[in-house]
Amino acid sequence: MTTTSTWDKSSWRAFPIKQHPTYADKNAIESVEKELSGMPPLVFAKEADSLKEKIAKAGRGEAFVLQGGDCAESFSQFNANNIRDMFKIILQMSVILTFASGCPIVKVGRLAGQFAKPRSSDIETIDGVNYPSYRGDLINSQDLDKREPDPTRLLKGYHQSASTLNLLRAFSQGGFANLEQVHLWNLSFVENNNFGKKYAELASDIAKSLRFMKACGIDTSNTRQLKEVSFYTSHEALVLHYEEALTRQDSLSGNWYDCSAHMLWIGERTRDIDHAHLEFLRGVRNPLGVKIGPNATKDDILKICDILNPNNEAGRLSLIVRMGADKIGDKFPKLLKEICNAGRNVLWSCDPMHGNTKVASSGYKTRAFEDIVSEIEQFFAIHAAQGSIAGGVHLEMTGADVTECVGGIQAIAEDKLHTNYHTQCDPRLNATQALELSFMLAQILANRAV
Repeated sequence: MTTTSTWDKSSWRAFPIKQHPTYADKNAIESVEKELSGMPPLVFAKEADSLKEKIAKAGRGEAFVLQGGDCAESFSQFNANNIRDMFKIILQMSVILTFASGCPIVKVGRLAGQFAKPRSSDIETIDGVNYPSYRGDLINSQDLDKREPDPTRLLKGYHQSASTLNLLRAFSQGGFANLEQVHLWNLSFVENNNFGKKYAELASDIAKSLRFMKACGIDTSNTRQLKEVSFYTSHEALVLHYEEALTRQDSLSGNWYDCSAHMLWIGERTRDIDHAHLEFLRGVRNPLGVKIGPNATKDDILKICDILNPNNEAGRLSLIVRMGADKIGDKFPKLLKEICNAGRNVLWSCDPMHGNTKVASSGYKTRAFEDIVSEIEQFFAIHAAQGSIAGGVHLEMTGADVTECVGGIQAIAEDKLHTNYHTQCDPRLNATQALELSFMLAQILANRAV
């Protein structure tokens, strides 16, 4: 495969593919694809271009990307309150980071399309019986008798994404995100812990600043930047039947965009150079991400850059590093130096979640808050030593009061994970842990700004 070979939105079908559903009923999947192809786009070309410009600024150290949300969205847990609470926690984190760093925070949710997950095994054994692995609600069900891939789930994923985007746009532009409402973003179950109180103090400082501006004669009532926020969506482009059906040609530029989300990424398990996922995404103009694990080599990354970003365009490609707290210190410095020396124009982002997953003695998958913090701190330190820019973080988190990651100020222990464990797949930071992490990250960004 070369970047000069012929591309169209279905050319991926001629390439090997991993982690992808195989539908037994070919007529059914073709019918669903046809129906999806006639649906309105979920996002628009200009929105994707706007995000690309902001990611380019983050790559230069003029902004910072906060990308976060559910590990895997759920059909059954879909409701307005969950979307609102996720939006609230991202707003809170953004305010904390902006106040500390003095730079814009680019807000990108793992929302409105993050329904499918790669799995380490095709088979899940329960009580001695083998079942196809659950791969997210876009593909199959957690119910053991509904594990075969069902193409009609793609339609449900589209409609739920459309509803989610509709609500997110209302929140971001309809007054909910008004900075004068900053106190109202605090979640009730967070208010009385140390970090909830620390956020409330920050909110009071912001309110005082706004009152001071008004007292000085500065009219903030019509200042759009204080009343609205730009909020973007992203997901792993795993099910290419879905992505192809929502890919459209922009009537103004003639470029192709995957209109299922503003940003798409490719996972560590599906980034093979000569495979279908790279082939598909190289042809769309959205900003793209690629997960980079501890076994990645210089040649791997340079070939990925050649395929996905042949013009070395700023904002086009994010490399999302997910090596684990115990490996990033050994693996990342040399790799970072090699890519920097090659002059590749990428945004470096840290995913401190996926490399730190373990199984607790109780059998629950979990992540230690201390490991998450450690990987972020090492990521920034390695960039500082190299003289390069750490441009973002990529987090699996929720606005709910779940008990999925151990540690943090709440001191969640392994024997307490069962208390409120609701993830569809991987463990997420809860709202308190997300705030705690934000204040830690804010200090790093503040020190970098000095």
